[in-house]
Amino acid sequence: MIRVILPYHLRTLAQVGPEVELTVEGLVTPRSVLDALEARYPMLRGTIRDHVTGQRRPMLRYFACEEDLSLESPDAPLPEAVASGKEPFFIIGAIAGG
Repeated sequence: MIRVILPYHLRTLAQVGPEVELTVEGLVTPRSVLDALEARYPMLRGTIRDHVTGQRRPMLRYFACEEDLSLESPDAPLPEAVASGKEPFFIIGAIAGG
């Protein structure tokens, strides 16, 4: 079971609590986690990744095990702690400003 922490605006859209649990078949990667998340919560399609390119939206970041994984390949395996459910996969709204 994969644990995913969502930002407030996506929790509200999906009508879920701060953490959701997903089953991911095969290799656990950011892409496979997001595929499972969007399959279970179709209202989130296009909010985290662009519909056409599949690229991460610019104001969202991915974190796992205290590491920013936003710029890593979407097909890179996530840490074992995330794959085993010990640690969550975070989707965080980036803060802009100056």
